Amino acid sequence: MIKNTKSSKNIYKAIKAGLCLSAGLMFSAQAMAEYPKRPISLVIPYGTGGATDISARALAQSLADEVAKPLVLVNRTGAGGATGSASVAHAKGDGYTVLAARVGSHTVSPAMKSNLPYVLSDFKFVGVYEINPIVCATNSDSGIDSMEQLVGKVQSSPGTVSYSSSGVGSFLQLSAVMILDAFGVEKPLETAIHLPMRGGGEAATAVLNGTATFICDNSSTLAGFINNGQMTPLMVTTKERINGIDAPTASELSHPELEKLLGWTGIAGPKDMDMEAVESWEKWLGAATRNPEFVGNMEKLGSVIVNMGPKESEDFINEQYSIFKRLVDKLGMQVN
Repeated sequence: MIKNTKSSKNIYKAIKAGLCLSAGLMFSAQAMAEYPKRPISLVIPYGTGGATDISARALAQSLADEVAKPLVLVNRTGAGGATGSASVAHAKGDGYTVLAARVGSHTVSPAMKSNLPYVLSDFKFVGVYEINPIVCATNSDSGIDSMEQLVGKVQSSPGTVSYSSSGVGSFLQLSAVMILDAFGVEKPLETAIHLPMRGGGEAATAVLNGTATFICDNSSTLAGFINNGQMTPLMVTTKERINGIDAPTASELSHPELEKLLGWTGIAGPKDMDMEAVESWEKWLGAATRNPEFVGNMEKLGSVIVNMGPKESEDFINEQYSIFKRLVDKLGMQVN
């Protein structure tokens, strides 16, 4: 029998503290294992049928068996991706509202627009899982079959060549201008006519019906039109040629600097996103990028599947921002 001495009281206190600590650790582990406890809203800041929508839906499908609760896809469009992005930046950081972050909303718009309702530091970037090279293409009936012909026409007949985009200040506009500038077109904002549309789908349609001469867009958006013969690819911004798109690379055309011109898709949450949610998403993205069906389907669209962690993603996004900001400042493309 243990006597109720000062020593025995200390022993009881130690045992009680140990039990409380164990219970706390068990609760924390259980809480982490239980995320998500309810459906997660995955906000797509662009319309249906565009590169971001295609990518996010393919990702959600590949994660159907990985995530315990449904991923609810929400297309929240407006202001070139700013409306949907801002809604996530200002959401609770509990992991139940996340964003399909995209090059347009998180590198191009911050570089071009001074009045965005968010800044890059408002987000926690969980990971980039997809890279899309840019493809420049024309209508197959246009008679333009190469970048040399396109650039020659722009230079010889200023004001007669047009390009379509998903809007003023969009990634598509910046891509076309950056490429024309690299190929030596002086004052590309004045020499070629910009036709802003309400989205990537409408921008592609403008080339298909002959309203616009060319488009520079993500490979995933244009691959179908190229494969069925409706569009002729002129160039792709990769080091090596990609399957399904028979076009010379930027390096082959002596412009390796354009290899930095890439689309991408990743997952981001508010800057105070719970670490349990961040770690879960890291694990899920890792599973998706190892899923042969997901990888195969995305590669058919010309995408390159990657698995960047939070730090690598942040560094990559900041580098892209710097590249685009230099071009914007050089050509005076700021949008206020």
